[in-house]
Amino acid sequence: MSSLQLKPIHPVFGAEASGLDLTRPLAAEDVRAINAAMNEHAVLVFRGQPLTAQQQLDFARHFGPLDIGLKRVFKRPERLEDERLIDISNVDAQGKIARRDSPKNLSNFANQLWHSDSSFMNPRAAYSMLHCVITPSWGGNTEFADLRHAYDTLDERTKAEIEDLQAEHFALHTRILLGDDAYTDDQKKEIPPAVWPLADTHPGSGRKVLFVGVHAREVIGWPIAEGRMYLSD
Repeated sequence: MSSLQLKPIHPVFGAEASGLDLTRPLAAEDVRAINAAMNEHAVLVFRGQPLTAQQQLDFARHFGPLDIGLKRVFKRPERLEDERLIDISNVDAQGKIARRDSPKNLSNFANQLWHSDSSFMNPRAAYSMLHCVITPSWGGNTEFADLRHAYDTLDERTKAEIEDLQAEHFALHTRILLGDDAYTDDQKKEIPPAVWPLADTHPGSGRKVLFVGVHAREVIGWPIAEGRMYLSD
């Protein structure tokens, strides 16, 4: 039996997880327990467990192959040596505060738009793992939403309307929205768009999800402008 312990931290989703040492290899029953907890709570918070880069990679490998996502497109120097780790900070490759107009900060601005990580890929990511190394004195919060609850609380008319709709998700859509459109054809083709139902099903829980976010750039079969306004709403 796993020693994972859970304490809900929100009425709808999210739980504080304890009882496991994430710096060490996990037993099979612990992996199953974490997967089950994710299917129920959607977000798990493990407190007070500083990880080395290698320990984070080793922990992540318990849950499937690792993916570099947008790093397929953005090939630039990073502070972190392993390309499977993403440095979510305002610090450049030399360890200095990045310029406000730097590509690094463009990614930070794009991250502030509501999105599902890697929704632009097929297959899409199962999990995202964030490890806080330095806590800022103010701000810097990561916000989460449970798209299952979002679907559950839709009115019946909207549920019926989206039942058979699909949306195209594109990796560079957020960047282009923010005015960064200087991409080569090769970069645009590096990650082909992915199409997902607006009313999708979360495989782990079997619950319907409202699968939208800022990577979605059009509703299939609709005029572009109408689809984008609908997705924005």
